[in-house]
Amino acid sequence: MVNARIGTRRVGGIPLLVSGYAISSYGNYLNIIALSLFTYEVTRSPIGIGLVMSLRLAAGVCAAPIAGRLAGRLDRRHMMLAADFAQMAAMLVLAFGVAARSVVLLACVVVVLGAGNTTFLVAMRTAVPQLFGQDERVRVTGLLVTVRSLAAVGGFASAGIVIGTGGFEVAFLLNAASFVASAVALVLLGRVIAERGAPEAAEPGAVPGTRIRLLGVVAPAVLAMVAVRGVDALSSSSHNIALPVFAAAADPARPATVMALFWSAWAVGIVLAHLVLTRWRRVEPGARAFAVGTAVMSVSFALAFLDTTLVLVCLAALVAGLAEGFAEITYTARLQAEPDHLRGRLFGLSATAETSGFALGMVASAAALEVAAPAVVVASFHGLAVVAALAFLVFAVARR
Repeated sequence: MVNARIGTRRVGGIPLLVSGYAISSYGNYLNIIALSLFTYEVTRSPIGIGLVMSLRLAAGVCAAPIAGRLAGRLDRRHMMLAADFAQMAAMLVLAFGVAARSVVLLACVVVVLGAGNTTFLVAMRTAVPQLFGQDERVRVTGLLVTVRSLAAVGGFASAGIVIGTGGFEVAFLLNAASFVASAVALVLLGRVIAERGAPEAAEPGAVPGTRIRLLGVVAPAVLAMVAVRGVDALSSSSHNIALPVFAAAADPARPATVMALFWSAWAVGIVLAHLVLTRWRRVEPGARAFAVGTAVMSVSFALAFLDTTLVLVCLAALVAGLAEGFAEITYTARLQAEPDHLRGRLFGLSATAETSGFALGMVASAAALEVAAPAVVVASFHGLAVVAALAFLVFAVARR
């Protein structure tokens, strides 16, 4: 495996990775809307949408531990390229097979998308310290989280226009093109690495052929952070499921506007989190910062659903985005601080916990919305995250 670090102050690598990820993230968020609507046309059933989305999440859960192991053995940039090409091919097949309206084809595509996206994320997060150095991991991670959030807003906002004017074929082709752009950025990143000459000394790694066991090697606090992250993913599914219902109640004539403003305010908060963490160097990524950010985020999301006054909703969403960005950046940076040979397994475990938690939360929160108001559902689910974060904070302080 090539262990190359590029001095970020010496041109090039960071903008390539960030821009490629931004474009592919836009395509992915655009595709979330397009694929959901297309699935409904194919299956003619809300249950069909749920089953297809569950299949995609299940593929991600299964791929996560495999990707974690591979990230410790293979070139991570090559893993990202393979994931991009696989997802591009899947979207091209779907785009040219739209007329067939095949459930089998749709199922195969979502499996590739779920596994490919998880593999890409595990490889990318593992590779950041390797490519850019430990000193820059917070800044790079903050940029990646920021552009993903902005891409979410852009993808959701433009989905209606793209599908309305060009149909599903154009939406799927745009998603395929976004993977091509990401792959091109990764190829150019490889050239930058080659131009820098011989790689610097590799980080300490495991003896080849040895089997790594995380339990007993990684600090218990880090494994506990992964568990809290899984609970956070379960809780976060509630506001994603409840928001359309809440938006329809807040402004029956313009629910899409409410959702757009909500996510825009949230994205601004993510950007502010990145600016705070990169400019205010006294904040050290770790257990306590992650716990506080998670708790504040969950409380803010719960408050956002208490009142339909749009200004208050957006203000709460802004604070939630700020806290979420703070929590995610500090969490990812903390895992990236682990030795190189452990990082892949850790991020694989993290992806498993997050994807499983989100999938379970989607089912549970959707069922809860049948009998309770959005405010009650969101507060209840995010209450779990607050309890988990505070318990972890007490645990971390006690160990310290």
